[in-house]
Amino acid sequence: MTVIAWILEATWPACVDATRRHAPPDADIVLLHVTDPDTAQVAHGAYAGLLGRGQPRRDPGIQVQDFAAATAHKLLQDAAARLARRCTTVQRTGRVETEVIAAADGAELIVLARDGDCSHLGPHSLSHASHYIVDHAPCPVLMVWPGTPPSISTQRPPPPHPPHPPPPPPR
Repeated sequence: MTVIAWILEATWPACVDATRRHAPPDADIVLLHVTDPDTAQVAHGAYAGLLGRGQPRRDPGIQVQDFAAATAHKLLQDAAARLARRCTTVQRTGRVETEVIAAADGAELIVLARDGDCSHLGPHSLSHASHYIVDHAPCPVLMVWPGTPPSISTQRPPPPHPPHPPPPPPR
C-alpha cells in the first residue's frame, strides 16, 4: 500500500500524525512537498523588468528558488523525523494541485489537512488546491483538521430552497 502525505508549511504536523495513525505498518509512505515556481518567477520578472539584466548573480528569482528548495528539504526532514517510520521524501516543483494528483497515481491513499479558513465548518476550510485534489484524486483521501475542529454550531445553514413541485399525476 502506498500512502501519500501532502506536506505543507502550515499543516504538516497534522498530516504526519494522521499518516502515522492510519497507515498500515507495512505501507510505503511518501512525504510530498510541492513548490509553486510562480513566486521565484515573479521575483525574476521584477528584477529583469525593473532593475536590469546585466548581473544575473543578483537575480532574486534564483535566490527565492534556492530558498524554497532549502525550506522544502528542511520541512520534509522534520516531517520524516516526526513520522518516525520508514518513508520516502519527494520534492516536486510545479502547479501544486496537479503535482499532488500526479504523485498519487497508483497510490491507495492521500492524506491532507484543511488549509483554508478553519474557524468554521464548511467548504471554505479548503484552499483551491485542496479542493482540486479532493475532486480529482485517483484514490481515497483522508482529510484532517490541522488543529481542533470547530464546533458543529459553526456550520452555516443550507441555502433556502423552493418547495418541491408536486409529482405529476399517474397516466
